[in-house]
This record gives sequence, C-alpha cells and structure tokens, in this order.
Amino acid sequence: MIRYVMTMLLLSGLAIAVLGADEADQGKSEQVPSVDTIVEKANIVTYYQGNDGKAKVKMTIINKQGQEREREFIILRKDVEDGGDQNYFVYFQRPADVRRMTYMVHKHAALDKDDDRWLYLPALGLVKRIAAGDKRTSFVGSHFLYEDVSGRSLEQDTHELLDVTDEFFVVKNVPKKPDLVEFAYYNVWIDRKTYLPMKMEYYDKNGKNYRTIEAKKVETIQKFPTPVRSEVVDSKIGGKTIMEYSDVQYDIGLGDIFKERYLRRPPREAIR
Repeated sequence: MIRYVMTMLLLSGLAIAVLGADEADQGKSEQVPSVDTIVEKANIVTYYQGNDGKAKVKMTIINKQGQEREREFIILRKDVEDGGDQNYFVYFQRPADVRRMTYMVHKHAALDKDDDRWLYLPALGLVKRIAAGDKRTSFVGSHFLYEDVSGRSLEQDTHELLDVTDEFFVVKNVPKKPDLVEFAYYNVWIDRKTYLPMKMEYYDKNGKNYRTIEAKKVETIQKFPTPVRSEVVDSKIGGKTIMEYSDVQYDIGLGDIFKERYLRRPPREAIR
C-alpha cells in the first residue's frame, strides 16, 4: 500500500502532505468507508498534494552503538498525473562526502512498468541506474529504503481493515508477491480525519515486528497538514533514522527539470 509512507516521507517529504476528509465523511463519521477507499485516499493525501512541492530535509542516522551521522538535502516532486506518475529529484548538500550527489525517480503507476531510478555519485563521476530489485535497500546508508522515498504501489498488496478506533483506521497489507520483499505484511494506522498514515509496522515471516515508521510531528503548511518530523526504527540492523523537514512549499511551478542531464548539473531549484 504504500505509496503512502514516508517517505512519508520524502520524500514522500514533499510528497507527504495531508488533506482533510471531505464534508460528507466528517458529517457521517459513523459510516466506515471500504478499505479500498481508505487506502486510495491515504495515497492521494500523502503523495499528491498540490501539483508539485519542495522541502529541505535533515536526516540523522543513529546506529546501534548510538553514533550519529547527518545528511542534508533538498527534495523536489512534480506530479505527471494526479494519483498517477510522478517525478522526484533529491540533491545532497551536506556533509562533504555526499555533497552534489543526486537521486532521481520517474515513478510509474502501472504495475507492468518499473520505476526509473538514477543515482549520481560525484566522487566517481558516475551515474548509476538503480535496478527494480534494489528498491528495498538502504537509502544512502539510512534506515529508510529507496522505496520509502517515492512510495509503494497500492496494487502490489492486498488490504484488510483490521480495526476502527476513535482516531484511526488500522489496515493490514500483504504483498501479492512475497518472494520479492523482506516482510510478510505491514500494518498502517491512518488518521480518520485527515487520512494521514501516522504509523507503519513491518512484520517478518515469523510474525515479529522488526521495523516501524512514525510521523512524530505534523504542522499545517499552505492549508495542508504535513509531517515535518518522521522516524524509522529497525531492530534487525539496530538504530534509527530521523527525518526533519523545513521550508516546505507546494505549487511552486516546477519546470521540466527531471532529466538525466540534470543529475550532473542540478537545476537551480534544487540547490537553493
């Protein structure tokens, strides 16, 4: 399910704003939508607010020994079609060992077409294509994954409504192709008023929770409630990663900047 995460996140940072529930749902809170309606709304409000967006991100990576590393970058997002294809561009500013590194995604909604992902490594002068099988590997050494950044297709999982509380819809998501992922299923707590995913818990083949992503702080920006601090904890590798968002903007009128040539020469929108 999730194109609605994080990325939250990242990614989905930009892509992670939230829209309030419509008036009909607010006025009829006793009516529970279908699980398909819930996950579709969560996907839209998480990744598709405004036509585009921009944010500065501070990432703090804490290993199991408590040692910290930081990354700072700018993320840009532009929708090709609302609820459909999207483009992402990430430009790293600090520290020196990752400065000028760039990451770009052309996300495709169709299941029969893999996302196109590129990573530019300035120290090597190398543009690397990220294979589909690498989507669930670490994003630049953090506890977030490449897939967390731009999201997971709703069609990749089956969805079951486990519980409805005063605050949340709790949805269980099971991969249709379990051999392609490291988790057996994940549960998501979705705010009933905003449809913002507030927590995601991943479970292994033995039914043990090993990874949790949470929205720790939410602010309203340009009328959209937006997670500005998120955190992932992974008990298998130990430690956690914190993402903090600032200078979040929507509908800034991004041009056609999501091209491979800009990996080496980032557009000015990405560097200031």
